Amino acid sequence: MEELIANRYVNALVEITSSEQRAGFSSVLSAISTLFDDAKVAESLTSPLIKAEQKTAFVLDGLGKDCDVKLQNFIKIIGENGRLDLLPAIARKLEQAIQKENNQYNGIILSSNRLEDSEIAELEASLKTYTGSDVKLTQQESTLDGIKVSVEDLGIEVNFSKQRVKEQLIDFITKSL
Repeated sequence: MEELIANRYVNALVEITSSEQRAGFSSVLSAISTLFDDAKVAESLTSPLIKAEQKTAFVLDGLGKDCDVKLQNFIKIIGENGRLDLLPAIARKLEQAIQKENNQYNGIILSSNRLEDSEIAELEASLKTYTGSDVKLTQQESTLDGIKVSVEDLGIEVNFSKQRVKEQLIDFITKSL
């Protein structure tokens, strides 16, 4: 449900802003959404005991005086409607909208072995051929015995695991007997 509501706010924000403003707003909203990682801040922003005006003022004070008027008004509307708890979802949805608009997506490679830059570039080129989108992959170390490529916003997840190949081979042999 919160994703649907966040989509409405993001669609409204996209309609009234330029692509440069959206990029700036996205970074600000992402920074605000990290506040929700702190339990005390999250509790105060979601508490029904604190008035909506106080919560909104708290967020706006954190933005400073030089903040864009459209962003201030956007946060005021969210605060007036008691939806400040949706800021992390709105930040995610705005980032997704920007990625879709630019046709550029971010993905993750999980592997126990470090891949060479040329191998990562090859994977990116393969994904571009497959999806028609530019995909920037970053590698993260993992205990996975194989490789996993995930581009969440495109709904792509490819997994090559030694254990999985071994299980499929055993299954194939037992079925053929």
